[in-house]
Amino acid sequence: MTERQDRATWQVLDTREMYDNPWIRVVEHDVTDPNGNPGLYGVVRVKGLAVGILPVDGEGMTWLVGQQRFPRDYYSWELPEGGGSFEDPQGSAERELLEETGLKAGGWQELLRMDLSNSITDEQAIGFIAWDLEEGMAEPEACERLEVRCLPVREAVEMALSGEIVDAIAQTMLLKADALARRGMLPAGLARHFI
Repeated sequence: MTERQDRATWQVLDTREMYDNPWIRVVEHDVTDPNGNPGLYGVVRVKGLAVGILPVDGEGMTWLVGQQRFPRDYYSWELPEGGGSFEDPQGSAERELLEETGLKAGGWQELLRMDLSNSITDEQAIGFIAWDLEEGMAEPEACERLEVRCLPVREAVEMALSGEIVDAIAQTMLLKADALARRGMLPAGLARHFI
């Protein structure tokens, strides 16, 4: 028997759609949990992919985007990020980077894949590191009021470590890139900016 077959699983008895809009759908399930107990489970089904970008130029500078976040009503410093498609994650990341910072990148590498809050939502994220940057004009969405900040990537890593950056995608991408740099696992020329 495989390890997967030995594990108890959730049993879904009934499902109801509770809410739907262009971005999310909320579904409620009558369930039996892995221990055999009856229960109720609500899941937020996200209709898109979250993408994040860690841009790093030849001098070791990166770009953060600051904005007021509605759900918890606070100002947040983050890496460029937004919604994307599962069919073309990198194309979505290229669009978000240009839209929020005006940057275009000649080099791209996937940095991570992560589940953002896997106990209540199915939202997935893909993060990229981007280099060989060309500056242009940002074109934020009509609902976005963004502040763009250019700073050394080492300083952004310190912001993630200190808790000044609390956004999950930004924090994880910065810390993973730092760890990969220390192991020599980033594209040539990028690692020196982290160490």
